[in-house]
Amino acid sequence: MNNSKRYTITAALPYTNGPVHIGHLAGVYVPADIYARYLRNTGNDVIYICGSDEHGVPITIKAKKEGVSPQDIVDKYHAIIKKSFEDFGISFDNYSRTSAEVHHKTASEFFKKLYDEGKFIEESTEQLYDEEAKQFLADRFVIGTCPKCGNEESYGDQCEKCGTSHNATDLINPKSAITGNVPTTKLTKHWYLPLDKYETWLREWIVDGHKNDWKTNVLGQVKSWLDDGLKPRAVTRDLDWGIPVPVEGAEGKVLYVWFDAPIGYISSTKEWAAREGKDWEPYWKDKDTKLIHFIGKDNIVFHCIIFPAMLKAEGSFILPENVPANEFLNLEGNKISTSKNWAVWLHEYLIDFPEKQDVLRYALTANAPETKDNDFTWKDFQARNNNELVAIFGNFINRVVVLTNKYYEGIIPEPNEFRAIDDETLEQLQKFPAIIASSIERYRFREASQEMLNLARLGNKYLADEEPWKVIKTDPERVKTIMYVALQIAAGLAVVAEPFLPFTSSKLKGILNITSSADEISWEDIAKTDELIAVNHKIGQAELLFAKIEDEEIQAQLDKLEATKLVNEAENKVVEPQKETIQFDDFTKLDMRVGTILEAVKVPKTKKLLQLKVDVGLGVRTIVSGIAESFSPEEIIGQKVTVLVNLAPRVLKGIESQGMILMTDTPDGKLAFIAPENDSVANGAQVS
Repeated sequence: MNNSKRYTITAALPYTNGPVHIGHLAGVYVPADIYARYLRNTGNDVIYICGSDEHGVPITIKAKKEGVSPQDIVDKYHAIIKKSFEDFGISFDNYSRTSAEVHHKTASEFFKKLYDEGKFIEESTEQLYDEEAKQFLADRFVIGTCPKCGNEESYGDQCEKCGTSHNATDLINPKSAITGNVPTTKLTKHWYLPLDKYETWLREWIVDGHKNDWKTNVLGQVKSWLDDGLKPRAVTRDLDWGIPVPVEGAEGKVLYVWFDAPIGYISSTKEWAAREGKDWEPYWKDKDTKLIHFIGKDNIVFHCIIFPAMLKAEGSFILPENVPANEFLNLEGNKISTSKNWAVWLHEYLIDFPEKQDVLRYALTANAPETKDNDFTWKDFQARNNNELVAIFGNFINRVVVLTNKYYEGIIPEPNEFRAIDDETLEQLQKFPAIIASSIERYRFREASQEMLNLARLGNKYLADEEPWKVIKTDPERVKTIMYVALQIAAGLAVVAEPFLPFTSSKLKGILNITSSADEISWEDIAKTDELIAVNHKIGQAELLFAKIEDEEIQAQLDKLEATKLVNEAENKVVEPQKETIQFDDFTKLDMRVGTILEAVKVPKTKKLLQLKVDVGLGVRTIVSGIAESFSPEEIIGQKVTVLVNLAPRVLKGIESQGMILMTDTPDGKLAFIAPENDSVANGAQVS
């Protein structure tokens, strides 16, 4: 196991322009929490830091859209995010916010030091400007075509499709996100961090120095950036929301959010230290401290190139030991989208599934997007709960506790002679802490979670093989040994499950009555001690650790997503523009009649056409209609329809069509007949 004493763990600061969803949890917060909990459990000095990122253009855009101030937006979402993290059991040592005074002071001092030491380049350049809005178009205030991949909806600071970071002036065909206008350019002064000066050092430090321990997706993206050649990066913006640039001649300018946000890790640590009466500096300046950044892949460039260059320029801070970035999590086959409400929001999940925090933690960990994008489905979530947590983990614990209470009134029995199977099982138990630790320390949390479950599998197999419920009738002394061994596994499971299933672990410790410091079991104890829970120790009564999730609960979530999909389709549906104006006399020439479809057959060698016989009251007409992909011939016999009967005949596929059936689109994109609601309306009745 790792013998390092001090760790600083950071989790990407969530933007306060919306709540937290499962993509954020799977990519960043759950793996970081598992890592932090594991390190604490193994006796390390750990600080786990995060906070709300409250600056940046997305927040000002949302504020404009809702007609409120940016402060209103960040206050609202900071409260939602902070509470949902607490309720979900994310064990931050400090959760701060970048609007805090300590952060403004820390970020300003950081900038000022680099400024005073001449680490920035000061340049006046032409920047995009919206004449109507009277505003420079920084970052997400401008949308255009990405110069690298051709994505036509790239932002001014980053393309979300290919991940490339760029300047707004690099965009092809830029447009203002405020007014939609084509921007002009206007001269403005900014300060730049000359990343090109750090290129050689970055290559030596990351590509050469960490090629064996950093994830391949991280190394690949960093190498791509370095191979393209680094350029100076602006660290200031022309905006009225953010931290004012603390130098003369910088009125109306703020620190670029990606300069100020990572400094939030440092200011959050300062906030924690002040509250706890500790010194913050060893966590950021002692070379023996290991700094680990947990992020999603879209933040790799900022945490592996820009922030390290900032720290190197400042000179007194340690650099990250690792940046284990995850890929993206999709939802039911589609990319999670905040703007389209295509997400499972954490605060809503906690309402819909009370006391099931660990189920979501486990499902997200077991399916974590560690090496490639993965897909969350509600059916998989249900299966993980019912088939693994309930049937394996919960089943083992329930059997052990029920039998101990039934046979020995809850008191741990004194074992008799150990057989080979008992010794082998206890030896396997002792190996699990090192196996799980090895996976966690290599940031393989999926693998680690399955090893944790394998310990429950070991317990189930042991009970199934030894069958104490049968042996009790013939050899009750043997059962004492069986139950003693099973209880040791249960105790070990209570400890190694804690990083993955903290609420379950706490509940299990309560059931086993090992909640006091005198009863405390460490990871090291499991590996070295034969007896984790002592003879004559009394445990509590059985409680279900997990409850089965029923189909109706899952269907409710699928229905919610289906409703979201319909709303998005309706909003994105392109409405045909109005045709040219006609005179009233033109309208009166249209003769529309109610009719009934009598016959319907497919037109050979076509996909869309049906040949219909329609009684329109004036006789039976042959009509060719392009509705074969929406309706089968059989289902429309007897259907009432509206027919334009005085349309000039037209030959389609050799068939003369003598009219047109009127149709419309439904909100879900399907065709529907325009027909009278009352079926008694006679064929031939005029529609006006």
